[in-house]
Amino acid sequence: MLAIVAGWLTTAIAQRNVILIIADDLGTDYCGFYEDAADTARMPNIRSLLSRGIRFDNAWATPLCSPTRAGMLTGRYSFRHGVGAALAGPSYPQLDTAEITIPKLLKTLSTTPYATANIGKWHLNQRTPQNLNFPNAFGYDLYAGNFLGALPDYYEWEKITNGTAATVTRYATTETVDDAINWLDEQDGSQSFFLWLAFNAGHTPFHKPPDTLHSVPNLTGTTPHIMQNPKLYFKAMLEAMDTETGRLFDWLNDHNLMDQTDIIFIGDNGNTGRVSQIADTSHAKGTLYEYGVHVPFVIAGPSVVAPGRSSDALVNTHDLFATILELAGVDNWATAIPPDRPVDAQSLLPIIENQATEVRNWVFTEQFNPQTKPQDGKAMRNHGYKLIHFDDGHQELYHLTADPLEQTDLLPATLNEEAHDNYTYLCSEMEALTGLNICDPTISSVEIATGNTVRVFPNPTTGIVYIKCEPSPMPPTLLLISDMYGRLIARHNFPGTQTPIDLSEAPAGIYTIYTLYDTQVFTEKIRVVR
Repeated sequence: MLAIVAGWLTTAIAQRNVILIIADDLGTDYCGFYEDAADTARMPNIRSLLSRGIRFDNAWATPLCSPTRAGMLTGRYSFRHGVGAALAGPSYPQLDTAEITIPKLLKTLSTTPYATANIGKWHLNQRTPQNLNFPNAFGYDLYAGNFLGALPDYYEWEKITNGTAATVTRYATTETVDDAINWLDEQDGSQSFFLWLAFNAGHTPFHKPPDTLHSVPNLTGTTPHIMQNPKLYFKAMLEAMDTETGRLFDWLNDHNLMDQTDIIFIGDNGNTGRVSQIADTSHAKGTLYEYGVHVPFVIAGPSVVAPGRSSDALVNTHDLFATILELAGVDNWATAIPPDRPVDAQSLLPIIENQATEVRNWVFTEQFNPQTKPQDGKAMRNHGYKLIHFDDGHQELYHLTADPLEQTDLLPATLNEEAHDNYTYLCSEMEALTGLNICDPTISSVEIATGNTVRVFPNPTTGIVYIKCEPSPMPPTLLLISDMYGRLIARHNFPGTQTPIDLSEAPAGIYTIYTLYDTQVFTEKIRVVR
């Protein structure tokens, strides 16, 4: 052991170590170091990173754990690598071992040797006998942890170690940190290291951790008490995670490695609805709303210039791919990326080194399931506004500056010029990124001179569409409909304030509706989908 410690001491100065710590199902409000903190958990060790680092205030993950982890590992959005939801069965696509990953590039591009380990929750591949060594195929020297998404019991669970399964009866959070420390102890100090440390806490099942790891009083640990007080147990689980993280920090300090190691702490998505601290629990984990994707994100360590600051830069968790590689000294990683596997990550190193305040103009997130669910879709935000395009075709637009809890969708009403410009910008950027045709040409802020407005709904439509004049002191007299080539396809007299139009036989495409008011014409676009 003395020889190992001596090796650490003599080579530490040349090392560029990185540890990524992932909390499961943790949004910002339980952390205590974001302004939305309410009923916070006790996490002094994680909070100690703030004085040595940067707190990122606008970090986005995906709504669920598997796609967030796949995005960090590859730097690619879900629509590129195919993992769009939490793996829950054989119909869910898993991450292909052909993907280019952080540990693969550390092994092939670093000018100094790198030791790599992934410890804790995996949840990127189906649990089949032939898949159990997949973490190693992605470039890790060691994988030790639970292969699936959730533990059946934190005190009894299956652990995979480099492809071999065994039943563990030790508390999972403790076992995870033990594995990390044991792996670090085995290194002889001649290599830098990258450690991906993925806790299960605070993912369900909620439970009572060992009393030595938390300070939440009056926990009985019985099922009825847990069901009645999930927030108390969630806080206890997070504190237990923090306590064990402190033990890892102690190891780094004891081996004079804390000042040679950049440490990143994040959540993989927002809190589950059972412990939500917002009234609208429909906006929690598994949704594209802020409470589902806005996560804590801190980077601390020797690479940080002017530590103790916060950044309002827009950040995707995918950006950790490029950031970790460059923290490790691999700044030529882009040379190893083939044209058919584009990487979306932007390195945060300019912000870390206090050379820039922004690295991107927007952030993007998405989720999709093998069988489409109502929450599936894509979202993009800039600093002020956020657009959600759901896979069922409808959209929502929020002014996050004024409405951070996303309670008022702007699209049903007439948009002012600022909102309209932001809608146009976000949908155009989303189209350019994804290649999808999602911009709705019917979104406008036009009002005709009579004081009337015309609503066309539903839009997009698959058949019957309604044209409604509001507030209609003088209804229109005539409707004309043309196709995208300007050819007149329908002419209707307007019998009142609302009339149905049957487009069920019309081919898919964009159509123009002209509403005539005596000498005035109101023009509106509608999309017909099939």
